[in-house]
Amino acid sequence: RVAMFATIGYIVPEYYKLPGFLSPSLDVKFVDVPNGLKALSVMPTAGISQFFAFIGFIELSYNKSYGEPGNYGKGLFGLGSLGLSATVSDPKSRDKKLRAEISNGRLAMMAIIGMFFQDGLTGSAWGDWALYTASPLRAFENELGIQKPTGFWDPLGFAKDGDAANFKRRRVTEIKHGRVAMLAAM
Repeated sequence: RVAMFATIGYIVPEYYKLPGFLSPSLDVKFVDVPNGLKALSVMPTAGISQFFAFIGFIELSYNKSYGEPGNYGKGLFGLGSLGLSATVSDPKSRDKKLRAEISNGRLAMMAIIGMFFQDGLTGSAWGDWALYTASPLRAFENELGIQKPTGFWDPLGFAKDGDAANFKRRRVTEIKHGRVAMLAAM
């Protein structure tokens, strides 16, 4: 759930920012806050402390577990907190909704980590890979087999030393293995 909120929190400010002040005493407006990780450098320390205090309150005193994982007795979408009855009583429907929430949560965890990683490399969650020029992945960017959208893909860093002979040997090996795998799949 936290990852789902974090993902939405990364996306929404790209398209909409609240009017007014984030901190009137420090003259910081919402529009002055950059998106992504850079926002932490602009936010007042008291504001960050309020986030942690609020989250701590929710996690430690407001949400009480009702036996099964993720059930805090608040009903569907937490509407029980507002006095609205929103329980899902049908066991099949409840199971389906819980499975969907787990799947969406897993996807959101991958999404937010990807956004953090991209933001850390390029300065924006939607950053242009061309801005990250210090990458060791740039060494063989114009070689055979480089394809969009990934460009040069070397997740284990075998080619970061920039040795052209080793790269060519590995490329030949990759092509041979690819051919064997295609034959094996048939």
